[in-house]
Amino acid sequence: MRILIAAGGSYGDTYPFLAIGREMMRRGHEVRFFATPNFAAAARGAGLPFVPVGTTELYESLVHHPDAMHPRRGPKLIARLLMKHLPAAYAVLDEHARSAGLIIGSTLALAARLVQETRGVPTVTVHLQPAMLRSSYRAPRVTASGIPDWYPPSWKRLLWWLADTLILDPVFCPAFNRFRSRLGLPPVKRLFGDWIHQADGVIGLFPDWFGVPQPDWPRHLRLTSFPLYDQASDGLPAEVEAFLDAGDAPVVFTAGTASTNERAFFRESVEACRRGGRRGILLARYPEQIPSELPDAVRYFEYAPFSTLLPRTAAIVHHGGVGTLSQGLAAGVPQLVRPMAYDQFDNAHRLEELGVARVLLPKRYRASTVATVLEELTRSSTIRNACQLAAGRLTGLDPVAATCDLILEQHRSD
Repeated sequence: MRILIAAGGSYGDTYPFLAIGREMMRRGHEVRFFATPNFAAAARGAGLPFVPVGTTELYESLVHHPDAMHPRRGPKLIARLLMKHLPAAYAVLDEHARSAGLIIGSTLALAARLVQETRGVPTVTVHLQPAMLRSSYRAPRVTASGIPDWYPPSWKRLLWWLADTLILDPVFCPAFNRFRSRLGLPPVKRLFGDWIHQADGVIGLFPDWFGVPQPDWPRHLRLTSFPLYDQASDGLPAEVEAFLDAGDAPVVFTAGTASTNERAFFRESVEACRRGGRRGILLARYPEQIPSELPDAVRYFEYAPFSTLLPRTAAIVHHGGVGTLSQGLAAGVPQLVRPMAYDQFDNAHRLEELGVARVLLPKRYRASTVATVLEELTRSSTIRNACQLAAGRLTGLDPVAATCDLILEQHRSD
């Protein structure tokens, strides 16, 4: 069967779909992988035929924009770029869909759902994080404070309706519905409340102990677990190995693969290492964020696969991306999370509830505070035990195979 996989977002958002594509090819299916051109090398590394969608400039214009990680302006920026390039994305996917038996799309791969509607190709949407699944019982935290848990379900339903009516739909739906009209499709409302969950199958790529299922989640939703795929087959770079071997286990600092404006984060992180007498590893794909001078105990690397790096570290400090946090859970290391926008607040809150992390909002991320929190994280036996428990829950699983089983099962039952 020919399977089309459409992924959007950062490397952490794309790797899970590369893992699914590899497994589908191993099972004998013909796979085509669709993403912006900057992921071509990653797709080739996974052995997947790659079809470019959009341009590298599209991806770079997003990650370099000063509003990219702003909790209010960021969604407007994403909406503008997403809708600007939606017609081209749809055209590419539609061309290949004529001979396809199944489409697998990420949350923001809106073109995949449109092709489902116009071509009737069976489609499965894969959500990487529970924040994409609203609930009037336990509501995900889409802001730093979130909807209070004590609010009754009727109040929460009203707040979700207001969010759609006053914020999200006005930003996304006008351009989206104009394009739907060109395709002969009726307009939609509550794009993120209802429409994105109306694929033939819906998969949550996280375990039920991280995102506890709620009574009002989509009835056809099925959960698996974190894919934990990061193309680590070649091991760690030699210079990373040398640094790890040269002293005590370091703390890893990353603001995510899509960050470009995090100079303050890395500056405070370096100073926290200096104050706490710690070794540190700074990870960033865009080196202009890194201080020009680093102490001997701190090193910068562009990339290192977390699955092989984190088991040899003392802790990880990060933005709250689901790919990063899941690797931290699997490695059994404590986490300090500095969430900025999108699903990061919800992810951070869930980690804190598991007892494996502490959370600092950006305004509190200062070297003295970071040094103090890292000392607490690395010395606490309670946190260490919680980390070991989480790691044990992820040991021996094959979530990618289980995900592919569910996708094909839902496809057969459609």
